[in-house]
Amino acid sequence: MNMPSPEKTAKKRTKALDRYAQKRGRGRPQCVNPSETAGRGNNYRGIFNLIWDALYPLLSVAQTDQDIIRAFEKTAPGGGREFMPTLASLVLQVIHARNFPKRRQAQVNFMADSLAAYGQVSARRSRDICQRERLKEKKAHHIIRYEFKIECSCGYKGFSRDHACPRCKAEVPVLFHSMLSGALA
Repeated sequence: MNMPSPEKTAKKRTKALDRYAQKRGRGRPQCVNPSETAGRGNNYRGIFNLIWDALYPLLSVAQTDQDIIRAFEKTAPGGGREFMPTLASLVLQVIHARNFPKRRQAQVNFMADSLAAYGQVSARRSRDICQRERLKEKKAHHIIRYEFKIECSCGYKGFSRDHACPRCKAEVPVLFHSMLSGALA
């Protein structure tokens, strides 16, 4: 009786013995959801814009996590429970970073985007994620040009080109543009 060779039996197996040990995909493992992080960064920008004038003087002199917590309790609505106490050490690192901006709006944006990932990644990586997601939103598909189906006095019937007749270059009236733009808004 012939025994099958080990190569043939190995080829017949289709299911792995250990199904859970799969290879990780290429690239950096995603430990945070980029769209959530960017959305949270946008929310934090709004919150910090409201309270920054009262919050920043207290944060700039803070030396411990307790100082950060007290600063948020004094200035943030609801005592800043969303930021405390888990993010206190991260806030302290970000506020004392040597590349922390000097201008108010830049400070607000820097702080908000740095905290957006809840410390699951570094503050720098959190800012990069927020920036990349905002760039995606900016580059999202949008209407570049709209055209009309026209019947021109020169006899052309079809679509306009740049809001004019492609044959004789007679333009679509401006009044029609303003009515249409008001309807689209």
